[in-house]
Amino acid sequence: EEEEIMGRGRVELKRIENKINRQVTFSKRRNGLLKKAYELSVLCDAEVALIIFSSRGKLYEFGSAGTTKTLERYQHCCYNAQDSNGALSETQSWYQEMSKLKAKFEALQRTQRHLLGEDLGPLSVKELQQLEKQLECSLSLARQRKVQIYSTHIYSFMCYMHQLA
Repeated sequence: EEEEIMGRGRVELKRIENKINRQVTFSKRRNGLLKKAYELSVLCDAEVALIIFSSRGKLYEFGSAGTTKTLERYQHCCYNAQDSNGALSETQSWYQEMSKLKAKFEALQRTQRHLLGEDLGPLSVKELQQLEKQLECSLSLARQRKVQIYSTHIYSFMCYMHQLA
């Protein structure tokens, strides 16, 4: 058979070992997926929700009607088919618990990024002052611990010198 000259060949589906190439591929394909989800929602008047977590745990999402609303609709649709022997309420409580944990996880990720000096743009002056105070406190604790370790070493050295004398 004659191979097509134009277009790209198929990529072997296996994990990309090079971290930079993997991140670039993730970013490009993520953007492509988000664009396709948007196009599908506009062209076909479809309610679309797309949720992506990167390998670092960062959340990317698209929801034509809002991701949460679409997930609730999905949950309602799927679980109405179940019999009402308690499985529905148990599943709903698990879903609520998952939503709470997801929110906590995202908040912790935001805090971690802020502590690393990333994504500071949306923070207010008050939030930046709180972050600065928190970092100064952490730095002070690190310095205190360092002084404590040095003091222990000096004391041990002094004892050693005293024994030699």
